[in-house]
Amino acid sequence: MYKVYDKWPEIARQSYNSSSEAVGIGKVSHIVFAGMGGSGTLGDVFAAILSKTGLHVNVVKGYLLPKSVDSETLVVVTSVSGNTDETLSVLDSAKNLGCKTIAFASGGKIEEFCHKNDDILFQKIQEFHSPRASFVSFLYSMIHVLEPIISVKKDEVENSILELEETKSNISSDNMNASNESLNLALALDGTPLIYYPWGLQAVAFRFKNSLQENAKMHAIVEDVIEASHNGIVAWEKKSDMFPILLQGKDDYAKTKERWKIFKTYFENNGIIYKEIMSVDGDILSKIAHLVYVLDYASVYRAVLSETDPTHVKSIDFVKSKLK
Repeated sequence: MYKVYDKWPEIARQSYNSSSEAVGIGKVSHIVFAGMGGSGTLGDVFAAILSKTGLHVNVVKGYLLPKSVDSETLVVVTSVSGNTDETLSVLDSAKNLGCKTIAFASGGKIEEFCHKNDDILFQKIQEFHSPRASFVSFLYSMIHVLEPIISVKKDEVENSILELEETKSNISSDNMNASNESLNLALALDGTPLIYYPWGLQAVAFRFKNSLQENAKMHAIVEDVIEASHNGIVAWEKKSDMFPILLQGKDDYAKTKERWKIFKTYFENNGIIYKEIMSVDGDILSKIAHLVYVLDYASVYRAVLSETDPTHVKSIDFVKSKLK
């Protein structure tokens, strides 16, 4: 798995510069991103990218489309394997409702469905090792294909890939020393990680939770730092094996920065050890790409440190085998 992660910058650039053409969809006022697991994270990332636009965005992680879909809705279906049960259900619903629809997959049943329904656009994207390790392959391919709709500037894409390249030099397995941010985080993890995040970085927090669960086979929890101020922080009044991780953006809203200071003061006053993870400067794509890379690699290092194989996901296979 680590060999694939070491190639993320290269895969990202390759994927963005692929031969696939940008799509012509027509008028779109509403986008629904549908996917599960690592594919669902892609929807969260695009929702963050599009948060400052006038587009209405939903992320569906399940079987049902929102009731608000209509002829100006674009349904973007993503499944790395191409066989995700929930995503296939959404694809079928989008077809029946007459939505504009595009599917991204490495093949499988989704490819078969799209070939039988030629009004649905299909983009075949290469899978690398596993769905979660294929994150940049799908992200940058989708950015390229959806460019007319999401309007991510080429220089922002280039900056994010350069950030991945710089990050790799710090966190890869070629740098097994004290300056490796991902390794340091993996070594610090003790107990159950409780990941606090600000508005705008929810996608990163949920991705890290999922990667810890799948790669390191450990429980993890996420909480919005502002909402946690009104409920979650109370749980620290009792002794806990939770380990707080403060996931921060360089240009978080001023009141959010104030909240981070308050939380850190609270933890220090109560002898609670915590870890801070800071984003890089720049646009939202660069921030997300950098943080996902650092945190995903940390989950792999955590797996190795606990003598756990990060590749196998037998529990997921069990659930899938029981679906009718």
